[in-house]
Amino acid sequence: MARRQRRVFINCPFDPQYWPLFEVLVFTVIACGLQPSSALAEVDGGATRIAKIMRLIGQAEFGIHDLSRVGLEGSIQLPRFNMPFELGLDVGCRRFGTRVQRRKKILILDSVRFRYQAFISDIAGQDIQPHGEDTSKLFKVVRDFLAANLSSQEVPGQTKLRSEFHAFADALPSLCAPSGLERESLAFPDFVRLATAWVKQSRREGRL
Repeated sequence: MARRQRRVFINCPFDPQYWPLFEVLVFTVIACGLQPSSALAEVDGGATRIAKIMRLIGQAEFGIHDLSRVGLEGSIQLPRFNMPFELGLDVGCRRFGTRVQRRKKILILDSVRFRYQAFISDIAGQDIQPHGEDTSKLFKVVRDFLAANLSSQEVPGQTKLRSEFHAFADALPSLCAPSGLERESLAFPDFVRLATAWVKQSRREGRL
């Protein structure tokens, strides 16, 4: 029986401005041999959103939480608390969960170092990693986090991951065409499926 792929729960913004970072984040997880998981992965009107999120968090061995969208938004000028809330659920899962869940590893991201101290000081002492809205920095931060916690397998270096991602991004429109998908409006499951298949085939054929 094949070993079940290890999962990474990704809690991050889904707005259009963040989407290039989101694609880099998801691709890096896939290219490091793991399975990305997100609230975008499932559409089920019969399940509450919070129940789905708690289930996905409970199933994941790793959690990546980006708190970079905590500023005031829209006409009501209120921040969005979904991401800090989901981080809290993951920290609670690690603290109070099963024996396996208590071993899970968590990466916390923000756009600016130490900014979190102004809005969520309870996580002071955690190793918060800044990415500065820069995809190159995000590659390194996520890759290094996974490499530090995947000692039993080889993790590609930052340069290789960046090269693979750009090659995949160039190929993505043609990969979408046979299924009638649109590059600019790919659903999360479709992006994961295409990226996973591309990485496996490219490495098998030694193209990169």
